[in-house]
Amino acid sequence: LGGPDPLDYVSMYRNLGNPVLNVPEHWHYVSFGLSDLYGDNRVHEFTGTDGPSGFGFELTFRLKRETGESAPPTWPAELMQGLARYVFQSENTFCSGDHVSWHSPLDNSESRIQHMLLTEDPQMQPVQTPFGVVTFLQIVGVCTEELHAAQQWNGQGILELLRTVPVAGGPWLITDMRRGETIFEIDPHLQQERVDKGIETDGSNLSGVSAKCAWDDLSRPPEDDEDSRSICIGTQPRRLSGKDTEQIRETLRRGLEINSKPVLPPINAQRQNGLNHDRAPSRKDSLESESSAAIIPHELIRTRQLESVHLKFNQESGALIPLCLRGRLLHGRHFTYKSITGDTAITFVSTGVEGAFATEEHPYAAHGPWLQILLTEEFVERMLEDLEDLNSPEEFKLPKEYSWPEKKLKVSILPDAVFDNPLH
Repeated sequence: LGGPDPLDYVSMYRNLGNPVLNVPEHWHYVSFGLSDLYGDNRVHEFTGTDGPSGFGFELTFRLKRETGESAPPTWPAELMQGLARYVFQSENTFCSGDHVSWHSPLDNSESRIQHMLLTEDPQMQPVQTPFGVVTFLQIVGVCTEELHAAQQWNGQGILELLRTVPVAGGPWLITDMRRGETIFEIDPHLQQERVDKGIETDGSNLSGVSAKCAWDDLSRPPEDDEDSRSICIGTQPRRLSGKDTEQIRETLRRGLEINSKPVLPPINAQRQNGLNHDRAPSRKDSLESESSAAIIPHELIRTRQLESVHLKFNQESGALIPLCLRGRLLHGRHFTYKSITGDTAITFVSTGVEGAFATEEHPYAAHGPWLQILLTEEFVERMLEDLEDLNSPEEFKLPKEYSWPEKKLKVSILPDAVFDNPLH
């Protein structure tokens, strides 16, 4: 019906809970508009009754009702609009087990509940509509420590722990914005006995994030601009004219519009929230490509072996490098950073990953703006030692540089501003 908001409606219900299951009374919010409400292509392309309706899901949220509260607070509706705006703009969808780093109290208060996990709504089952299937994904508010645990291990594991702690969510995962303690403060055994053990045995099922990142090919002298097609898009251009840069961007943009597949091939995963989650993690991971050639023009996808590379991350992205190394590569898996400010992508792979174009002989290789870095287990262990201070962000001063000269690898952690305008 027009207007700037992506969602048409947000319904708000007073839910009496379930005393038998120890579920308290709460407010229940349900979005309308991520699925196809009209079937006439005005918002979503109608694809038939068998597939997903619109994006295939709607959001829900359960908020603990405060004593004496006669009407539901409206801020959860604004939160849903923010998440829906991201989905419409990026066309990334959400999935149960995903996490959303929000970095701010969800209700703009002083609350410790500053991030979100997503799971199936406990009451609302998937429904078949005339325009396709709709599932209902519930937003669950979590503390920073709980988000980090979900990243290091997996979202479903943390959701299960939240269900066992009544004040942290209980069986229906009701968000209490007044909760002042994390589940690990409430029950310290949960961290050691469940999370640490889970990380050790399962690793992390987070296989990719949207990030502020870039990379440079240090093997080419800066004045060598003979082959402009080798430029790493999204990083500092080397004597590329504005017209050349615009042509490359336009070609990539057209490719992205023509092909709805993600730039990086689905890695045993669906794409959501700028993240990839492995659905069935295995020791021997695979990077089987649905051919990035479907999107990146042919002349940009020659595989190039690089002698030396420089990786650049903002602080938030850099803080995930230990997760990438310990939770992914040491378990024979891969991890991808996809730039949110350009077309750049960086994928770390271990020697056990199949289908990678980086090899032990040539550990740095690029397909256009996509860089792959193969790291041996021995080198991963060494990097983890050298990068230990990434786990203490409060003691961090930017910029920070790490270098392994014999491996011809350099990593810089830089202020956000460097990535906000990469062409300057």
